[in-house]
Amino acid sequence: MENVPEIDLREEGLPAHAGRRREQALALRDACLGWLPLGGLLAWVADPFARGWLRRSGSPFLGEIAAIAATLAQPGIWLLHGAYAFGCTALADDGPDGPVLRRTLDWPFPGLGRLVEVVHQRGPAGDFLNVTWPGFAGVLTAVAPGRFAASINQAPMRRRTKAGWLLWLDYALNALAAFFSSGRPPPEHSLRVAFETCATFDQACRFLETAPVARPVLFLVAGCAPGERVLIERDGDDARVYRDRTVVANAWRDRSDGWRPRVCGEGTPVENNRRRVAAMAACTGRHPPNLEWATAPVVNACTRVAVEMCPATGRLVVAGWEAEGRVTVVTESHIRTAGVSPASCVMSGRDASGPEMS
Repeated sequence: MENVPEIDLREEGLPAHAGRRREQALALRDACLGWLPLGGLLAWVADPFARGWLRRSGSPFLGEIAAIAATLAQPGIWLLHGAYAFGCTALADDGPDGPVLRRTLDWPFPGLGRLVEVVHQRGPAGDFLNVTWPGFAGVLTAVAPGRFAASINQAPMRRRTKAGWLLWLDYALNALAAFFSSGRPPPEHSLRVAFETCATFDQACRFLETAPVARPVLFLVAGCAPGERVLIERDGDDARVYRDRTVVANAWRDRSDGWRPRVCGEGTPVENNRRRVAAMAACTGRHPPNLEWATAPVVNACTRVAVEMCPATGRLVVAGWEAEGRVTVVTESHIRTAGVSPASCVMSGRDASGPEMS
């Protein structure tokens, strides 16, 4: 049994961390690329293209990624920083101590649950806790005690064709559209900028509504005061903001022709998203301990991480998952950050007798 590692990087950068955790960072690379057909060859071929795209994107973390790639000295690091194939289910809800954001992250790559970390980072606006992996520069899930919590869900996929057998062509066309864009960083880089530079919930929302992003994305943000929770749907320069029913999977709130929701688990895309949203929405107003809300269909065979965050108290609960329901040891620590003293960080896991896997 292992704890979910908690690592303080406030005084040093991610490249140094990648060097110290090189074995784990390369295990992450192997887990992702090994799942793909000809993943090793793809790493060699695609790395230069991913590097070129990230340079054109204007990401402020380009130098950091270059240093990580140099430190790890293996192909595929640039490619993985350009990857964006994951699904999620998330809910922002008012809790007894302030808004609470719950989320699962579903990715088919085995090993991501075992390798997840909580990294304590800092920006000009203050500290934040990033649920992440060694060697990864972006932010997908994080909480800034006393400020806000936020997470990313992948948006539905634009369909340019209608025939099911041409789905592969839509994947390729969407990837090419992002590849040829410029001045638009990956959404996970924009979310990190928000955590580093936004001092309040309102500032974070305004930034995420307007910041250029390379791909359609779903941001869920929770603040510290009752009612501070918002779902932001981004499609290019368009932003749709919802402050009610702040629950989301991988589809637009209002169904739109020409888009295909992402699937995590069983069922058709539309049905699968409806089931996950309904199951997560049923947790509204309920706050069971130890991630007991994380059950099927929200948890499925691709679930790798489950998280619960309360920015008002700084509480963070993290569980790493694998298809077999790996057990991790529950640990707790207290982190002193601006505006919150102490902030608790709880990292936990569930065994196969816990939430049902589907």
